[in-house]
Amino acid sequence: MNSPQSTSTINASQPAVVAAADLSTAIARHWGFKSLRPLQDAAMRAVLSGQDSLVVLPTGGGKSLCYQAPAVARGDTTVVVSPLISLMKDQVDSLRAVGVPAVALNSSLDASESRAAVHAVRNRQIRLLFVSPERLALDSFRQLLIEIDVQRFALDEAHCISQWGHDFRPEYRQLKFLKQQFPRASVHGFTATATPQVRRDIVEQLGLRQPEVLVGNFDRPNLTYRVVPRSDVYAQTLELIERHRGEAGIVYCIRRRDVDDLTEHLKSAGIDVLPYHAGLDAGTRKSVQTAFKQERCDLVVATVAFGMGIDRSNIRFVLHTGIPKSIEHYQQETGRAGRDGLEAECVLIYSAADVMTWKRLLTKSVAESEQPVAPEYLQSAIRHLNDMDAYCRPLVCRHQSLVKYFGQQYDSGPCQACDVCLEDTLTEPVEDAQTVAKKILSCVGRVDQRFGVSHVVRVLLGDHVAALRSRGHDRLSTFGLLKDCGKNEVRDWVYQLVKLQVLVQTSDEYPVLQLNDASWEVMRDQRKISLVRRHKLAAPTRRSKADVTSWEGVDRELFDALRTLRRGYAEDRGVPPYVIFNDATLREMARVRPSNLEKLRLIYGIGERKLAEFGAAMLAAIDEHCQCRNLSRDRPSAPPATSIIPPKSTGTRPPRIEKQKAKTLFHVGTSVAEVAQKTGRAQSTIYGYLCEYIRDERPASVEPWVQPEVYQLVSATVDRLQAQSLKPVFLALDGKISYDDIRVVMVHRAVQASSTRT
Repeated sequence: MNSPQSTSTINASQPAVVAAADLSTAIARHWGFKSLRPLQDAAMRAVLSGQDSLVVLPTGGGKSLCYQAPAVARGDTTVVVSPLISLMKDQVDSLRAVGVPAVALNSSLDASESRAAVHAVRNRQIRLLFVSPERLALDSFRQLLIEIDVQRFALDEAHCISQWGHDFRPEYRQLKFLKQQFPRASVHGFTATATPQVRRDIVEQLGLRQPEVLVGNFDRPNLTYRVVPRSDVYAQTLELIERHRGEAGIVYCIRRRDVDDLTEHLKSAGIDVLPYHAGLDAGTRKSVQTAFKQERCDLVVATVAFGMGIDRSNIRFVLHTGIPKSIEHYQQETGRAGRDGLEAECVLIYSAADVMTWKRLLTKSVAESEQPVAPEYLQSAIRHLNDMDAYCRPLVCRHQSLVKYFGQQYDSGPCQACDVCLEDTLTEPVEDAQTVAKKILSCVGRVDQRFGVSHVVRVLLGDHVAALRSRGHDRLSTFGLLKDCGKNEVRDWVYQLVKLQVLVQTSDEYPVLQLNDASWEVMRDQRKISLVRRHKLAAPTRRSKADVTSWEGVDRELFDALRTLRRGYAEDRGVPPYVIFNDATLREMARVRPSNLEKLRLIYGIGERKLAEFGAAMLAAIDEHCQCRNLSRDRPSAPPATSIIPPKSTGTRPPRIEKQKAKTLFHVGTSVAEVAQKTGRAQSTIYGYLCEYIRDERPASVEPWVQPEVYQLVSATVDRLQAQSLKPVFLALDGKISYDDIRVVMVHRAVQASSTRT
């Protein structure tokens, strides 16, 4: 299974200095790539020049090619350190499929396979040699590497070496010896998730010398992020699966029993699904992984133990039924979707109770650990958990939140690929937001700034529970001040105030709310506050940019036929289907419908080996499909799927400048559509600016933005219903008037009423 190829097309005596043209030729020949993704060129130059490096690229950003292509171009052996056997096997299978000699030395080999692999390595027939950190620690293996004069080491999943990372592995710490025992060799770390602190720790622990540190854009624009409040996990899971019927997905649960319960529920609903968690025996876990990778199963419900080493490129959705332990975990787990650069959806079902569940599990784990655990470990874990909790509650773009967490700026405007920017949540202004804010802030002060969000919300709602009565908090003047509001609504307002920095939430193990100088400015009416009510839609109504773009012009019937053909080849060879071709390449075939092998060669992702092995069969399938339907051939090609990951944008002006520009345009009666065009902002954003303008400037009329007859109709409906929110008005008007127009009218009426009272 894992013995090396008997022959090699690479000249082992090739000189160490490789021209850029030679590297490009090797990439096009073996991988069929005609262009590189951001930072790949710089990462490859570091490898070729022998300079130590640390490369941080998001999942799907092409890290592997950064050390694979230079190994092929140089014609010698690169040692790749990888944490999992399954991960090694996937990479070896993929390399062999494109004609690159590769082998993994691990415990899955029998004695004869191991001897054959060592023989091939010793004879310098292997370009990529995959090993675990434990194997690298063996003296006998190090002697083999000294014998073949290894010049480069590539460390996959390099974040495992850092105690500040989310997946620390002590065995990675020993890799520091590489710079000591192989002083002439360069060492290159590769990871998808690393904060600035983790990056510094990786460099220090590996002893890298003046390394080239390359950090790509952490954004994954092909992923659509959604955070939804938990209501009915079973129903919410089924709704997402139905939305992605026939596509691959992973559903993550926090606990093993949650995996078992949800799996049984889905099976009873007729869903073909497999469970995965550490409580299952090793044979069962392996069979689940294999079935999923080989596309014999498209859905797995699992704990986070599942995923690392699963290199399936066409996972179209990832669902978290509870929050992950950290944003790093979330980035890595959602990063398993859309590795082929095509659209994918990542949904997180959120409940504040998950935070306490994780804290209990972490505390229990530390208490039961046989080894002493440093106090800073638990503190770091709690801090990561609080960061994840905060991510779930923003009013800003999810992509922006993730990118900022990893220390980068997000200047691309509305992403059109998250629940916030796609407006899955309808918002309306809280008319008396200043009073609401003062009640909340006053309550924080009344409980002596010593309690968390849940306790403050209970006081405001007037809950008669023992936890309040025992402290006398049922006798506070703020008790029940917001009793007519919903629990989730009040909780959301608290977090809005934290986001507005007029209220502080500490980052302790048990965070409490505290006042700051801005809090007192609000309570003295020296600072104005705007809050919103949010109404979650039952189901998403708008598609992301990536979803629209990646399917544009694709012949879906032909794509399905090519997938079936691909699956047959994969089964014959005992490899996952994406090793034959990934979905991005198949979609491009189905979009272009090439008429001959030369045109097929131009499809992104088809190198010489794959053209020779599969080209004729793919072309025959395309011929039959097109002849039966009298379809055109050789249509224009779309940009490769990888171009969906753009370099960091630096040209967008700050939002506050655009907001001021919008308000200036409103002052002269410019329409919403024109303002959107002139500022480069979405119309939904512009309507928000317009409502702010109306509240601040109090115009006598909103006729430039709402037709008089619409204003009169909405106004009459509001009066008839005595409506305080948008939805009843929208429904009473049978959806014929947009939420935006209703919102503008209601804000203007509130301003007019306030002016009359004063």
